[in-house]
Amino acid sequence: MIGLDRLSLNQATVRGLDLPQAADLCARHDIPAIGLWRDKVAASGLARSAAAVRAAGLHVSSLCRGGFFTHADPAARAAALADNRQAITEAAELAADTLVLVSGGLVPGSRDLPLARRMIADAIGELVPAAQRLGVRLGIEALHPMFCADRCVLSRLGDALDIALQFPADAVGVVVDTYHVWWDSGLAAELARAQDRITSFQLCDWVLPLPADVLLGRGHLGDGTIDFRQIAAGVLAAGYRGYAEIEIFSQQVWDAPPDLTADTIRRRFSAQLG
Repeated sequence: MIGLDRLSLNQATVRGLDLPQAADLCARHDIPAIGLWRDKVAASGLARSAAAVRAAGLHVSSLCRGGFFTHADPAARAAALADNRQAITEAAELAADTLVLVSGGLVPGSRDLPLARRMIADAIGELVPAAQRLGVRLGIEALHPMFCADRCVLSRLGDALDIALQFPADAVGVVVDTYHVWWDSGLAAELARAQDRITSFQLCDWVLPLPADVLLGRGHLGDGTIDFRQIAAGVLAAGYRGYAEIEIFSQQVWDAPPDLTADTIRRRFSAQLG
């Protein structure tokens, strides 16, 4: 279904490594692409980071992350927009396929979901000219409903797609992350509606019981409850031909030797999606 030539390792999966170390890990394990995080890029420096991925022969499948637009304070909103414009510049320098946007939770002091969603659409509209000028695609990510209050008021893929479709396809699309959307009974229809709007396909499994920090309730493909082949079939049918990026937030995975993690990722990817 999806070959190892389209496998990508998101840096969050091996967060103990700096960017050059993560790039070297990918090269040693024949993983052709990497998803980068801005804090790791900043720690190594933008120019050095770009040079490291080029030297390792890697493609940058994504840069995480921009977003967090839902601010009531005008100064905070302006600062968020400035940070996102900088993120667009970084994505362009790294030749990333997409800049992932985690859009933000409820406006502080408010319970108004429609207001927060309007603020996200307005902010993305302000970023589109910069994205088009630098050739960067913004990828709006829907997050599982348990993160709605504080991280992202877009809980279904359709929520993200409704905003993306307001803007040119070359500038704005959506991220399909199995961890966040696997539960949605409308997912198949939304994938069909997405078509060329899918900018990134991220994968990890939903593992029970959830830990106290629910952000870390993720596992290797096959360890949990997600039907990856069904979701991947919908993503491919929509026309997506990019990389499949393994992004795992898990203390158990972080504590494992990185080479073991990389080897496990390759084996599980082939077993689940090969």
